[in-house]
Amino acid sequence: MTVVAGALYALIGGGALLALVRLARGPSLLDRVVATDTLLVIISAGLAVHAALVRDPTLVPVLVVVALLAFVGSVSVARYVGGMLLRSRTEDGRDVGLPVAAEERESRS
Repeated sequence: MTVVAGALYALIGGGALLALVRLARGPSLLDRVVATDTLLVIISAGLAVHAALVRDPTLVPVLVVVALLAFVGSVSVARYVGGMLLRSRTEDGRDVGLPVAAEERESRS
């Protein structure tokens, strides 16, 4: 393994570790969604780097599946959160924002 390959794998691993920390700490649903999306992008980048270094074209379908999973997951969560915002409007049309997360409710009491 060359120095460049080792540096690439180390940077990708560090990015994945930081994304996992954000995924674990939260604190909100949207933070976790962004961390998951970031982690899937990092996994795609890692697979692409590995495929390029070993010159293995069989990983390209796996890259497509991971990219589609990241896209569909992000769109699904965005629609879910958008529906939560629509349902959280008051009678006079004001938006009260997202409901408080369960973790935040427990920490306040």
